[in-house]
Amino acid sequence: MKILVLQDYLRSGGTERQSVLLANAFAGAGHAVTLLTFRPSGPLAGTVAAPVARRSLQPFDTRLDWFAPGLARFATRFHPDIIICMGRMANCRAGGLQRILPATAVIGTMRTGKKLPALFRRSLLNVRHIVANSHEAARVLADNYAIPAAKISVIHNSLVFPSDSASDVGGVPPPRIGDATPPSRSEYSRETLRATHAATPSTTVLLCVAMFRPEKNQRALISLATLLPRDADWQLWLVGEGETRPACTALARQLGLADRVKFLGFQSDPAPLYRAADVAVLTSQSESLPNFLIEAQAHGLPVVAFAVGGVRECFRPGETGWAIAPGDDAAFLAALAPLLAHPGRRAALAAPARDFAHNAFSPDGHAQHYLDLFARLTKRA
Repeated sequence: MKILVLQDYLRSGGTERQSVLLANAFAGAGHAVTLLTFRPSGPLAGTVAAPVARRSLQPFDTRLDWFAPGLARFATRFHPDIIICMGRMANCRAGGLQRILPATAVIGTMRTGKKLPALFRRSLLNVRHIVANSHEAARVLADNYAIPAAKISVIHNSLVFPSDSASDVGGVPPPRIGDATPPSRSEYSRETLRATHAATPSTTVLLCVAMFRPEKNQRALISLATLLPRDADWQLWLVGEGETRPACTALARQLGLADRVKFLGFQSDPAPLYRAADVAVLTSQSESLPNFLIEAQAHGLPVVAFAVGGVRECFRPGETGWAIAPGDDAAFLAALAPLLAHPGRRAALAAPARDFAHNAFSPDGHAQHYLDLFARLTKRA
């Protein structure tokens, strides 16, 4: 099959990582794949592996995510069997592409917990099919936007950074598609990385990996940290970049937490941080299926998170993680307390968390779910 994966920009978000993962996997299965972006380059551009063809529509980066000059012309010339649209801007174009290319199966995706803009909603009504990355997202499509259930398939996100038993104890994981060279052992040492941030072996490291956007709500995590025991040995690591990072940094200083809250910036491969941390925490206000919680569990971290969108689908509630009503600080702290106080409790949860993440979100066969769907849609056409 000829497959066109459409994405506005290869920023460092979870949807973009899934776009690259799928494009690489489709090409690895022997299909002709083009990953087309509106804007050129991006933090994840270097992770696109041959033989995927990477193309962009803007001749230089205008920094306009919605600007897709020549999209219809490119798609008509490429004449794909499948177009899969990833992210909001790409999905807003999906319905128009379906009208232009009626013989092509254009697939929209639902990968957000935010309210869909009007153009996105109209576009989804016109595509051949829609893939939701959580059952909650599929429910929202049916209940809130009147999308027929027969037009929706649920395919969960795949692990981008799966762990193995060697890497969980400081070994070197096997290189993934797109890696230029395998990492050195020293780069993956839990103890070395913790020491870099002044965390001792007894420090409990709380980890959040997310872009700094208003809906990710890192401010709530920082505010919650003021209620943690000051006499306990803990740190909060916030990984990512984005528009709200300066305000969050200022808040941590204002609350006297500059020595406890660490801002680690964008990490092209956060796997070493998963291995160095102890608990995954998330206070996002809007999610569909957060990759971060899946990846953290794959590395043995228990989870405490606000129960928004498809968060409950990322772990076994009450067993490998705790889903807390958004804004219920007391319940969040109550779930966190035994994980802070008892390393043995965290250790007991590690194996079940890893097993669940690998069984439910394994990359093995993930792309095949999409390819099976593509085959059904093209046969039907």
